[in-house]
Order: sequence, then C-alpha cells, then structure tokens
Amino acid sequence: MSKISPPREVAIVGAGPAGLYAAEIIARADHHVTVYDRMPSPARKFLLAGRGGLNLTHSEALESFFARYGKDADRVRAAVETFPPSRLIAWANDLGADTFVGTSGRVFPKVMKASPLLRAWLRRLGELGVVIKTRHRWTGFGPDGVLSFDTPDGAITIKPDASLFALGGASWPKLGSDGAWVAAFRAVGIASTSLAPANCGVLVAWSDVFKSRFEGSALKRIAISLGDASTRGEAVVTATGLEGGAIYALGPQIRAELERYGSAVLTLDLKPDMELSALAERLSRRRQKETLTNFLRKSGHLDPIAVALLREGVPALPATVDALAARIKAVPIRVVGLAAIERAISTAGGIGWGEVDSSLMLTSRPGTFCAGEMLDWEGPTGGYLLQGTFATASTAANGLLQWLVRGQ
Repeated sequence: MSKISPPREVAIVGAGPAGLYAAEIIARADHHVTVYDRMPSPARKFLLAGRGGLNLTHSEALESFFARYGKDADRVRAAVETFPPSRLIAWANDLGADTFVGTSGRVFPKVMKASPLLRAWLRRLGELGVVIKTRHRWTGFGPDGVLSFDTPDGAITIKPDASLFALGGASWPKLGSDGAWVAAFRAVGIASTSLAPANCGVLVAWSDVFKSRFEGSALKRIAISLGDASTRGEAVVTATGLEGGAIYALGPQIRAELERYGSAVLTLDLKPDMELSALAERLSRRRQKETLTNFLRKSGHLDPIAVALLREGVPALPATVDALAARIKAVPIRVVGLAAIERAISTAGGIGWGEVDSSLMLTSRPGTFCAGEMLDWEGPTGGYLLQGTFATASTAANGLLQWLVRGQ
C-alpha cells in the first residue's frame, strides 16, 4: 500500500476484534488511528469467547469453509479468500498464541485462553501508535463526516479523514455490543435488517418432570433435521429448551420457520448410525418379562435422557416394534421460540450488502467503512464467526487505505 504524506486521522468505532484488527492494518500504513469504545476496556466479548478455548478458525478445506456461511457465502467468500484461515493463524502465532488444530479440525491457542493473546495484541497496537479511548459512546452522524460521542467529560464531536465502524451485533450487550447503532444508521437512510439471535438456544415447552430430571443433560451423537437441512452433534437440555452445536447449526432454518409459522418442528434421530430396519430387528429381541425402559437402555443403547425424550409429550410409547423404531429415528420436538438475543453467541441481520461496495464502504457516505458483525451475514460456531470477523475487518481496512490514496 502506498504511503500518504502527511498521515491521515482515522477513527475506528468499536474495540472488538474487527475494530482492533482494522486499527492494526491502518496503523501499519503510518496513519494516526484512534479507536473509540463505550466500554471501560476493549474486546470484552472476545475475552468471553476465550473462556471456552477461543476457537479462532477452522482447518477444513476452503470450499467447505465457504459453504458454512449459507446464503451469505458469496459475500463472505470474497473477504475470506483474501484473508483465509492461514493468515489468521499466522497472525495469532506471531503474537505468541502458538495455535494448534484440535481433533475436530478447530484451531485454538495452546493456552486455550483469549487474555494472553489480547494483552500481546494491545501491546502491539500501542507500539504502532494506536490510541484507544474507552467510555466513548458513539451517538450518531453529523454533517460532513462529523461523528458525535458521549464521554465522561461530556459530548464531543470529531471529524476524521476516514472512519470505520465495527460495533458488533446485539448479543451480550453488557459486554459492549447492544445494537443501538441500528437506529442511528437508519436515521441517515442506511438500511439494515433487524438484528435477531443466532447461534442460540431454542424454546421448548418441556413437562415439569422432564426438565426437573434432565436440565443440563446432553443428548449425544444425535442427528437433527428441519425440512431439507440436517446436522449431527450434541444438544443440551435447558429449563426452557435446547442449546448446543447441533441446534445452532440449524439456526437460520429454525428462525425462518418461526417467522413463517410461529413454531418449528425439529426431528431428532437418536440412533443416526443405525438404519431403521436394523434398529427394528434389534428391538424385536426383547424378552417377554423385560421392561421396555431397561430394554431400551441395555439393548437399544439409549441413555436415560433419550428414553425420557421418547416418552415426552405422548401418553405411551408405540406398541409395535416398527413404530417404536420409527419414533427413535424421528422424535418430534416443537420449538416455540428462540432464546433471548442477550445470551445469543451472535446475531443475524445488520447492514444490507446493498449499502456497501466491494471494499465495505458505505456507498451513501464515502470514506465510511463497516466490518464484522454489523454486516448482514451469519456464521456457525466452530471458528467461522471469528474468521469472518477478521476477514471483513481486513477487507474494510484495506479498502479504507485505498480510498485515502485515491483521495489524496
């Protein structure tokens, strides 16, 4: 990237991973970068993600990687192609994270925490001259590129040469991303899809007996389907429904079904590795005096929670072997809603792709760029969320640098 003399003033609004990575790229081009964030310290949600091991990205082949973004694959593909998992891994390793690939193909720092990586990252940003101003809540756009903030010392305005917004979605608002930016963007005519919970639990009206016995228990090695979409994995019973990777993977389909019909019926296969005919044959071996529950646990190899789920919501189990096998292979679970957005891992919705150009600059506000979860894309857990976040930050930051060169 060509250097500009004198350096320009660039404002980054949002100190999550997208904002901080954009700041790093822009500062390396010798510009004066100031990051503004409403929280007392940066990257709080990034630190929360690190409590579970900080799944940075995934090691699978890129074609499979792209497909994980569903309907958004084409737009996110362009960002991930220019900033693939290999670059994110190299960046983390360079900060001393020493990443490794787990048995599932997911990529983690060896320390399985975010805090050491973040401390090294903030030191690097300081060495690059990046200034981070906390407790600065962005409140809206002013005329001619002016940005307004509420600060501990009162309201202020700034007028940078270019700006990049990375304010996140609306999940875990106590950690920084509260979605308040949507109204301010809409106020100046920038369209966005309403934010909705993604990678979140679903609501199921369990019986009191079932939830009192099995809240916190896991349904392991199951398959879940909804329409033409299906996935394998695990799900955990909560007092209000189900959560876990197998549920999150069907999030877009569940959300669409809820919007269309008000409820969605998931089909759980409790024995996905066994054909229906083979399962029926095994079930036919039950001895006359053996209780059905014990038989299902011992010969059917069903956990107590799986047996209880078969009985949930029905007066009795099917009497015939074939019907019982069919129920084990297709347990219907009626979902009546999504868990609250405040506890979702991420959010769907955001600024429409029609509002930005290929460099993620707002077409209606030249010199203003957007990155990360603010944009209308969705990725599953497993490393795809952070990869998409870093990749869009790279695209927007490099687009901003190119715009500054063109405008000098």
